[in-house]
Amino acid sequence: MPAYLPAPLHRAILPIAHAVRHRWRRWRKMPIAGVSVIITNLGGDVLLLKHSYGPDVWGLPGGGLARGEDPIEAARREVREELGIELPRIEAIGTLEEVLSGSPHTAHIFAATCDQNPRADGREVREARFFPSHSLPEPLGKTTRARIAVWKARGTL
Repeated sequence: MPAYLPAPLHRAILPIAHAVRHRWRRWRKMPIAGVSVIITNLGGDVLLLKHSYGPDVWGLPGGGLARGEDPIEAARREVREELGIELPRIEAIGTLEEVLSGSPHTAHIFAATCDQNPRADGREVREARFFPSHSLPEPLGKTTRARIAVWKARGTL
């Protein structure tokens, strides 16, 4: 959605857009792809956020992949847009094939470390904080759990 919309209006429209997109995907069942980024700070804490739309759960930064967009560039773009963080180094750690909103979905999962504090954009993201990796908050989204499991399976905690 355009950034020129006032933030309160943008936040009000996002849940409607999310619901429409969800129903569209259930109907069309077209394959989709997205990115999720597991960002840790220098102390190893994991960055989680709450979106202003969808379920009220803690999730990861990320989003949809535009047609022809490189997944690593999409991951950088999403983190920059949602949190104002630039990620010069980012590592691909895996993919998950799943069903999201009734459509086949490929989730590209990345990991990165940053030394910056996140700034929730106040539009798409309403809260963003670091949490110790051994004590993540509840409720944690189902897809977030699956992505964190991929990250933990790397054995680099």
